[in-house]
Amino acid sequence: TPGFSGADLMNLVNESALLAARRGKRIVTMKEFEDAKDKVMMGAERRTLVMTDDEKRLTAYHEAGHAVVALNVPATDPVHKATIIPRGRALGMVMQLPERDKLSMSYEQMTSRLAIMMGGRIAEEMIFGKEKVTSGAQSDIEQATRLARMMVTKWGFSPELGTVAYGENQDEVFLGMSMGRQQNISEATSQKIDSEVRRLVEDGLNDARRILTEKRHELEALAHGLLEYETLTGEEIRNL
Repeated sequence: TPGFSGADLMNLVNESALLAARRGKRIVTMKEFEDAKDKVMMGAERRTLVMTDDEKRLTAYHEAGHAVVALNVPATDPVHKATIIPRGRALGMVMQLPERDKLSMSYEQMTSRLAIMMGGRIAEEMIFGKEKVTSGAQSDIEQATRLARMMVTKWGFSPELGTVAYGENQDEVFLGMSMGRQQNISEATSQKIDSEVRRLVEDGLNDARRILTEKRHELEALAHGLLEYETLTGEEIRNL
């Protein structure tokens, strides 16, 4: 459970105990801990949500797209689980877990993450055609745009704009007092920022497209596995 705070661990233990009680068990087993971890990290299962066969198939390929890209980018956390059981607000999910606590992220890890985020949409496009691509990638696109904007405006990963932070509240010290003022960005700089954000996201799209084109057989195998079993562990995915 790398990255879990003390409160997260307490929540995990409480959820595990509740699951064991509901199942009539006197002892909390590893099964309860695993199920509780999934609930804490991915949200509760929504078994009552009825999906059509077409929706299940599309979700399976969407999540398979994320997972296959995650298995083939140069730097990312291991795939822990993939599921097409609706959880929270999502129809499916791929969960990646770090092997240790992380304090920062490299440029290579960021660009890998952008490609993973775009993997679901590219998989939909490849299998069903551009006209059948759904709104299911909304969250992925929002997260990718947010990450790319942070890369450009906060972390200095734009050769066009350099290692400068934009859009910060800059503190000025006057007579020992901190006085905040909003940094003004020119229209030209704002357009450059948007252009660089777009470039990074499109690079992620292109990386995802290249990987899924090369690994089409892995995409098909994983999607079929998800349709058959609904949930696959990282080990099961790697053994497909």
